Amino acid sequence: MPLPSASGLERHQVAVYLAALVAGALLGWIAPGAGPGLEHAINPVLAALLYVTFLQVPAAELARSLRAGRFLGAALVVNFAVVPLVVAALFAFLPDDRAVRLGVLLVLLTPCVDYVIAFSGLAGGSSRRLLAATPLLLLAQLVLLPGYLLLFLGPELAEVVEVGPFLEAFVVLIVLPLALAWLTQGWAARRPAGRRTADALGTAMVPLMAATLFTVVASQVPELGGGLADVAGVVPFYVLFLVVMAFAGLGVARLFRLAVPEARAIVFTGATRNSLVVLPLALALPDALALAAVVVVTQTLVEVVGMVAYVRAVPRLLPDR
Repeated sequence: MPLPSASGLERHQVAVYLAALVAGALLGWIAPGAGPGLEHAINPVLAALLYVTFLQVPAAELARSLRAGRFLGAALVVNFAVVPLVVAALFAFLPDDRAVRLGVLLVLLTPCVDYVIAFSGLAGGSSRRLLAATPLLLLAQLVLLPGYLLLFLGPELAEVVEVGPFLEAFVVLIVLPLALAWLTQGWAARRPAGRRTADALGTAMVPLMAATLFTVVASQVPELGGGLADVAGVVPFYVLFLVVMAFAGLGVARLFRLAVPEARAIVFTGATRNSLVVLPLALALPDALALAAVVVVTQTLVEVVGMVAYVRAVPRLLPDR
């Protein structure tokens, strides 16, 4: 049987992602002993995914996009001013468990830098603007997250979260893949072999995203243990966050008077969270807070399903003019 074409995978990428999540959950349940090994694979597959993502836009266009002041201003406002206010409104109603609360804060206070680009593109959003803003968004959350945790949790628990793993994530998942993508683009511009390689790598986006989701879920399902009820208790908050941020993002986009594709991208960046990149940070927490990592992965499960609804709903909220 022939393998599905890249274009076929792209047309059905949402179904592919959902299948990867289900397969990962089944493997984690059937073979829990595979979890620790799969944890070590998370960063490599995520770095490969981001390398292929960065490869899609030329370096020169990235530089031009970074000068898009209104879009970047809207992205910073929605993620680092509006989102913390929404999280603050939800925080008092979260389950009274330190690990659960920390996991929710880690994931909701950090904007997504990976599959938001694909989902925004499916809804007609400006994926290139989001891609150009990715390094800035990750750097901003690296700087601001410790302050947010101090504000929400107080000094005792906030100090548990070390900056080291976040710095490592920035270098391994952003700096290195971005530099490698630029080198590949330079090779492709000078040599036919480089061009063929870049084109071939471009077809790997959907499989790599599926592999990342599969690896993350399969590695964390065995960690649920007796915390299933606490983890399930945060699902309604994740759903409510998605609903609120659809309209909050719309409001910010209108405030900055953005064009429709950019406005749709702002709605997506405000709603999607950085679960895959902050997971290594959650995994570095002490054993007493191990449930935080599962809370982070749970957000991924809710969000991917929510993105299916967003792909249909956002174009209706922001129709073409």
